[in-house]
Parts: sequence; C-alpha cells; structure tokens
Amino acid sequence: MKEILKNTVISMVISLTIFCILGVVFDLIYGGDFSMTNYRFTKMVVGCLLVGIGFGTPAVIYQKKNLPRAIQVVVHMGIGCAVYTAVAFAVGWIPTVLGPWICAAIVAGQLAVAFVIWFLFMVHLKKEAKEINKRLQELKKADRTGV
Repeated sequence: MKEILKNTVISMVISLTIFCILGVVFDLIYGGDFSMTNYRFTKMVVGCLLVGIGFGTPAVIYQKKNLPRAIQVVVHMGIGCAVYTAVAFAVGWIPTVLGPWICAAIVAGQLAVAFVIWFLFMVHLKKEAKEINKRLQELKKADRTGV
C-alpha cells in the first residue's frame, strides 16, 4: 500500500508539473492572454490528478518479480496511457476540432512523452540498483576479509 501511494504521488507531481510548465508556455505564446472559462482549469487539474493515479497505481506491477518485464511494462503503460488518453479527450487537451490527423499526432506525441518519462525512470532505477549491488559486494568482500 505504501508503494502504491508513493508511486501515485510521484506520478501526480509529474503530471501537475508538466501541466504548469505547459500553462506557462501557452501563456507566453498567447502573449499573456491565455484564459480558461467554465471551470476548464479545474477540470484540467482534476484530469492531471487522474493521470497521476492512472500511471502511479499500476506501477506496483513492477513488484511482481514472477512476471516478465515486458508484461509489467504493457500493464503499467497500457493502463496509464488508456487513462491519459481518455482524460485528454475529456478535458480538452486534444482539440478534436482540428480533425482526426491532428488529434492522432497529438495523442502520439503525448504518448511518446509518457514513454520518455517511463524510460528515464527505468534508467534511474537501474543505475540505483547497480550502485546498491556494488555497495553490497563491497560489504561482502570487507566481511570476508575481516576489514
């Protein structure tokens, strides 16, 4: 339960951070005239929280050591990307008025960002595991030599 909560909070923070950065970018693009009406901002923040839950909660699958890594990735990213895509259409992150090809390109770009974030986490966690294993080997060696 603690791991699920940790993963979900981290995912929510990432989601909200990306949302804030993009908000600043759009504000700059629109020359300070970027506005949202009809609770659109609130809907998008709730959407960010849902995306955080969608990616964070299923990350617990990586604790199941008996499942192949490919299955773990498919489950985690499949659920996360499905939640993200549904939320993106629901809150207006994907402007459907621009046509199906533009929507498909936006979805592809957003999913690519999700996989880049996943990849960066995997690289970080592998590096961390390697450092821990190295330290354990050093401790074993020191224990055998009596140092």
